[in-house]
Amino acid sequence: MKKIVFLPLVLFSFLTIAQKITFKIPDDAKRIVFLGNSITYQGHYIAYIEAYYKLKYPDRELEFINVGLPSETVSQLSEEGHADGKFDRPELQERLKRILKKSNPDFIFACYGINDGIYLPFDESRFDAFKKGMSWLNKRLVKEEIPVIYITPTIYEKEGDEAYTNVVDIYSNWLVSNMYTNDWNVLDIHTPLLVKVGMNRLNNPYYKFAYDGIHPTKNSHWLMANQILISLEELERLQNTPKECFDTFSNGTRILDLVERKQVVQKDAWLTETGHKRPNMKVGLPMYKANSEIKVIDAEIEILLDE
Repeated sequence: MKKIVFLPLVLFSFLTIAQKITFKIPDDAKRIVFLGNSITYQGHYIAYIEAYYKLKYPDRELEFINVGLPSETVSQLSEEGHADGKFDRPELQERLKRILKKSNPDFIFACYGINDGIYLPFDESRFDAFKKGMSWLNKRLVKEEIPVIYITPTIYEKEGDEAYTNVVDIYSNWLVSNMYTNDWNVLDIHTPLLVKVGMNRLNNPYYKFAYDGIHPTKNSHWLMANQILISLEELERLQNTPKECFDTFSNGTRILDLVERKQVVQKDAWLTETGHKRPNMKVGLPMYKANSEIKVIDAEIEILLDE
């Protein structure tokens, strides 16, 4: 078996290149919606981003809405026997209209790709389905005049399935190419995550980004959020833990805990409010009840911000 060893200097060079393209959330944006699959539904990276903005810009009114749905694709494909044959993968196409109508976003982040090749080796027709789905999404958001940043998929590293690792690399690279061919806003976390994981494994060969090869650990979600915040020109460098970031703010860690609590309530409420066809999901509170709980948490956050 061939092995490729990356020297730290080479890894750093790749990381520096990946960080050069930056974006900004518009100053007038108030409702930020995150579209995606189970990794977005996990939501830790969204909570980190929300907590950071709350701490750095306490007077700015921002709402971070997570409508990530596990198993979802934009390719509209589903592998045979998905979920032990209980249901096919849900499609963003089925629910996007409702999401846009009910959430009324000012700005969108969309992260798709890791499910869209349906965990099979590369196939041109499946790749075309992913490209078609992403192009459909972009046309719809352009029509609605909603600015969007596409986030490349995270890394896939399931042992014994290197073929699908290659698929995710290809899908990520295609998304990045759209910055140059179609003027899409594409925030590449895939490349920096590959680099960061490689660097971590130089020190710890057993380091895991995702224990199941797909779903990042909570600390790996911080690496995602950290890279997004760098690309938004909020942070200057990658930090290994959220503690490094949030301890620089007064009550930073306590406010992060409250934001995480809020996001758990909010994401299920929004999924229930907007509707979907994915079975076995937690039924969220009605929005009026969820909003009541969120107001209590927000009040606690404001008290800590004023201390």
